Amino acid sequence: MAKRAPGQSVGNREPDWASHGIDKKLAKDALELAALSEDEFAARLPQLVAEKAGVPAPTDAPTPTTADISWACSIKPARRSKADIEAIKDAILEVVEEDPPMTVRQVFYQLVVRGVIEKTEKEYQGTVIRLLTDMRLNNDLPFSYIVDESRRRRITETYDNLTEAVDACARFYRRSALREASSDYIEIWCEKEALAGLLWDVTSEYDVPLMVSKGMPSLTFLHGTAEEIRKADEAGQFTYIYQFGDHDPSGVLIPRTIKSRLDEMCERSGCTGPIIQRVALTEEQISEFNLPTRPTKREGNRHAHSFEGESVELDALPPSELRAMVREVIERHITEEALTTLRTAEESERELLSAWAANLPGEAAP
Repeated sequence: MAKRAPGQSVGNREPDWASHGIDKKLAKDALELAALSEDEFAARLPQLVAEKAGVPAPTDAPTPTTADISWACSIKPARRSKADIEAIKDAILEVVEEDPPMTVRQVFYQLVVRGVIEKTEKEYQGTVIRLLTDMRLNNDLPFSYIVDESRRRRITETYDNLTEAVDACARFYRRSALREASSDYIEIWCEKEALAGLLWDVTSEYDVPLMVSKGMPSLTFLHGTAEEIRKADEAGQFTYIYQFGDHDPSGVLIPRTIKSRLDEMCERSGCTGPIIQRVALTEEQISEFNLPTRPTKREGNRHAHSFEGESVELDALPPSELRAMVREVIERHITEEALTTLRTAEESERELLSAWAANLPGEAAP
């Protein structure tokens, strides 16, 4: 059987470049160049460079010589020294220890902001992920410092006896600050599942629901919130929804979609619609924190035609700032004083449950 050349299609089917981690356009350009003569290659080179830079191709640029091309092709990026790698590891430790836990993506963005690495997929995959792996396996970085909210461990909660069950009930007993310390109903919405743990650190403290939409929310997901809004309205409460998401064509559209759908559902059920605020990311925050940008994906994105400028991921915000933003909007409705009063009463009731557990007959809890 004749051996196919690299990139040669099978029948009429184009090679699956993506499965090999290869950019489709880059692969086509490379194959095109491989078939050119030296003179043809020299004539094509300025155009490719201009395309990469996103500027018009020069019309009067001197044609590169064969020696120029050979010299350019022979250049290889310098490998980092051991000292360079250790410096990046030190920077990683400094970043994570300032505000643990963090996602891998958050670590990457904080290193970019500090000028430690460039904002490229190669640095993300080959530097940050690789070094974080090595550092944790070598006990240079606690595993608890890095979180992965995209993967879950599910296990049934069980107890060996009644005493143990009641004791657990006492430990986890909680009164709702949202119901008892606020006259409003509140939800925090986050576009990205990877940041759910970070926001949950704050929302759980106030017993406020955290809604992770994983991009554009489904109709089913929105209907669940619409039902809660209806219940709140029947109790004489207003509903406030605070949304956090990427600054990109889809991200800025999400809060508008949430409002449109929920208003429609609330109108059908005869209740007052929610007050919705986009908290992050905003253009002002991008400028204030000097957040790194990325080119906006426009090809095949029907939302991109009305979006101007480059995109920024929510992950680029410093974790402490993101938590502070969540806390600030919640405390518009639940004051710290009201929360303290509630938790004091809660602790007293927890002690009663613990005393009951200690006096139950039968096998004692280990």
